[in-house]
Amino acid sequence: MSWSRAALWERVPGGVDGRRMLSVAFVDRTGSGLWEAVSVLYFSYVAGLSLAQIGTLVAVSGAVGIAGAPIGGRIADRLPVTRLLIGLQMLRAVAAFALLTTHDFALLLVFASAGSFGDRSANVLTKLYAARIAGPERVRYQAVSRTVANAGWAVGGLAAAGALAIGSTASYQWLLAGNAVSFIGSAVITGLCAEPQAPGRTVAKSTDPTAKAQVANPWRDRRYLAFVATETVVFLDDAVFKIGLPLWTVHGTDAPTGLVPLLMVINNVMVVGLQVPLARFGATTRAARRLLLPLSVVFAMAGVAIAASAAHGATLAVTFLVAATVAFTLAEIIHATISWELSIALAPDHAQGAYLGVHGLAQSVQRSLGPLAVTAAIATGPAGWIAFSAVIVAGCLTQYRLARPHPGRTPLSVPPVTVSEH
Repeated sequence: MSWSRAALWERVPGGVDGRRMLSVAFVDRTGSGLWEAVSVLYFSYVAGLSLAQIGTLVAVSGAVGIAGAPIGGRIADRLPVTRLLIGLQMLRAVAAFALLTTHDFALLLVFASAGSFGDRSANVLTKLYAARIAGPERVRYQAVSRTVANAGWAVGGLAAAGALAIGSTASYQWLLAGNAVSFIGSAVITGLCAEPQAPGRTVAKSTDPTAKAQVANPWRDRRYLAFVATETVVFLDDAVFKIGLPLWTVHGTDAPTGLVPLLMVINNVMVVGLQVPLARFGATTRAARRLLLPLSVVFAMAGVAIAASAAHGATLAVTFLVAATVAFTLAEIIHATISWELSIALAPDHAQGAYLGVHGLAQSVQRSLGPLAVTAAIATGPAGWIAFSAVIVAGCLTQYRLARPHPGRTPLSVPPVTVSEH
C-alpha cells in the first residue's frame, strides 16, 4: 500500500474499529458476489428444483428476511451490537453450508429463510455500528463503506463469472461454500472490533414541550413510518439494474445484447469512484434534505432517457441506455447518502436500533415490489418508464416535506446533547 493510500486509510472515521468493519464489508460482499449471481442456477441445475419451486423459495425466504430488519434492530437496543453481529454472521454461515447438504425442497426453504433473516438483520446492525462508531462523520463513513462493499461485490462477481465458465456441479458448490466461508471470516473480524458506545438519553428540561412528546416506538411514529414508505418507493431504482435494464435492453430496444454487462460495469465503476466524493454534499441533515430536490430531477432525467432508448436504431438505443445508466447510478449514489443520514437523524438517539430496523423494511419490501414495478414498466413501454420515474420523483418530493424540522424545535442538522449510559 502506497503512503498516500495508507494515509487515506488512516483517516477513515471510527479509527481502527471503523477500518476493521470496512474489512467486514469487503469480505461479506465478496462472498455475496460469489453466490447471488448464481443462486438461481444452483437451485435449478444442482438442486433440481422446478421454476415454481425456485420462485416459491425466493419469495418465502425474502418474506422471512423482511422480519429480520425490525427484529434485529429492536434487539440491538438491548444487547451488544458486536456480539449480535457475530451470531448473525454465524447463522448465515450455517445456513449457507446447510444448503449444500440436501436437495429436499422443504429443507432448502428452511435454510434459505434462515439465511435471509440473518442477512437482513446483519445489514441493519452493521449500519447501527457504523452510526455509533463514526459519530458526526457517519455520512462519510457510509460512503467509504459502500465503496468498499461494491469493490468486494465486483471481486466476487468476477470470480463467479470464472466459475460459471466451467459450469460443473462442483463449481456451483464451491461458490456456495465460498459464500459461507466469507460469513465466518466476517464474524472473526467483527470479534476484533470493540463495542461502540451507545448513545444515551437526550437531555431535556421538564419545561421543554418536546421532551414529553418524544416517540421511542417507531411503529407509533407516523412521521417515520411515512418516511419509510417513501423510502420503499425511492429504493425501486435498485430493481432497475438487477432486472429492468437487462430485460429492457434485450426486449425493448435495438441495442446489442452485449451492452448489458457494460452497463453493469458503468454502474459499479461510478459507485466506487463517486460515492465518497459526492457524500460531502449531504454531510448534514439539512444538506441531505436539500439534495432531495436535485435527486428528483436526476430521476426524472433517467426516466426520460430510458424511455427514449426505445427509438429505432442501435446507435440511438445505446446512447440513451448509457445516459439512463449514468443517471440512475448518480441517483443511486445521491440517494444512498440521503437515506443514510435521514434514517438516523429522524430517529431518537435512545432507540436508533429499533428505528433503523423499521427503516430496513424499505429495502426488504422493495425486493418484492421492485421486480413487479420494473416488469410492469417494460410491458407498458416508454410511457411505463416515464410513469415509473414519476412515482419515484413523487417519493423524493414527499420525503423533502417529511424531513422538515418541526416548528420550535432544534434544526435537524444540529445534534442533540446526550448523556452517555456508560
